[in-house]
Amino acid sequence: MSLLRFAARTMLASFFVVNGIKALRDPEPLVSATEPIANTFLPLAEKTLPPQAAAYLPEDAKGLVKVSAVAQILGGVSLATGLGRRLGAAVLAVSMVPELLASNPFGSSDKKGGDTFLRDVALTGGVLLAAGDTEGQPNLAYRAKTRADALGREAEHTKAAVVRQA
Repeated sequence: MSLLRFAARTMLASFFVVNGIKALRDPEPLVSATEPIANTFLPLAEKTLPPQAAAYLPEDAKGLVKVSAVAQILGGVSLATGLGRRLGAAVLAVSMVPELLASNPFGSSDKKGGDTFLRDVALTGGVLLAAGDTEGQPNLAYRAKTRADALGREAEHTKAAVVRQA
């Protein structure tokens, strides 16, 4: 792992960890922006998910804010430490979806709404890049394909050698 990647991931993760802790300590300022999303998402999730999974859903917008805060803290720590960094970055990207929806720049006439939306878009882009970063190593799909190709070539060579001996 390069020092530059470590530093960049840590700086990006710090935003999520700090904001996650703030939201967990005091979720009230975020509840009003989360209400429309919670009112739409939670009933849909309850209908869609199996009853065993639906039992773990938050009951209201405040609970959704807290779940999102915990996801941001865990994802940020994961991204910063490098332990499960790609999964942590993906969790952070998913946790940004409600914030992107809540920061609607088109319904707001003030500059702050647009700036918040752009910040959220930039942060989502950053964590999506981190989620796809393999640190210069091939991903699992590439490794599996090249291994399968190598095994196929090896099988062809073995088959040709058996045919020559027969």
